[in-house]
Amino acid sequence: MQNIIIYEDFSLYVEKHDSEIPWLKIFTKEPYRELGDVPVGLRQKLWETYDIIEYEMTRYYNPKKINMASFSNILPRVHIHVMARFEEDSYFPHSMWGEKQRESNLTLPNEAEFHKRVFNALTLKQS
Repeated sequence: MQNIIIYEDFSLYVEKHDSEIPWLKIFTKEPYRELGDVPVGLRQKLWETYDIIEYEMTRYYNPKKINMASFSNILPRVHIHVMARFEEDSYFPHSMWGEKQRESNLTLPNEAEFHKRVFNALTLKQS
């Protein structure tokens, strides 16, 4: 599995997670252990980044639901998962970390175009 970074600036980056569903992760560049350790301005930027990704993901893929998670147990640093969920995905309605419910063959729009939309929206926000 190769980590593909689709957006990066001086304080955070957005990485694609290898999955059958559209799944992005937002990381702070500094490896803060807990969300409460993140400076207020950067914490606000994290949520603004999440909002932009959720907006673009919803408009582009029209999922049944957007899931957001931040466990940080295995990778003990602040990061936020943003996932588009579909009734036809292999795990729905359960967590993507749960038990597989079915075999799935989702047909989704072009992922590269979605990544470009996210990159452009985040770049515009930083201007």
